[in-house]
Amino acid sequence: QVQLVESGGGLVQAGGSLRLSCAASGSIFSINSMNWYRQAPGKQRELVASIGSGGSTNYADFVQGRFTISRDNAKNTVYLQMNSLKPEDTAVYYCNAKILSSQTIAFRDYWGRGTQVTVSS
Repeated sequence: QVQLVESGGGLVQAGGSLRLSCAASGSIFSINSMNWYRQAPGKQRELVASIGSGGSTNYADFVQGRFTISRDNAKNTVYLQMNSLKPEDTAVYYCNAKILSSQTIAFRDYWGRGTQVTVSS
């Protein structure tokens, strides 16, 4: 059973920083892209940042220059360093990864349960 577990969320003042982590575990053969999404109350889930297996990255315009995504392939872990946080960054942040495991014959999407990030003004 593949699982994604996020950690690192919390309450921070505007201008502060947080670092989120997401570790994948289980019978994993390979991980393709690893991604961070977020969902604020009353809004749709949106893509924040993604990183490919080779390290290529993409960011949403609203976090460009403030957030950095990285991954440790040896640990099956993805990180999101969030700097210069704004109140509008308040949301539940979800980890997503495309994983090939012993239980599937193709890559499939897996999701973590989310971690709350609250930025006070």
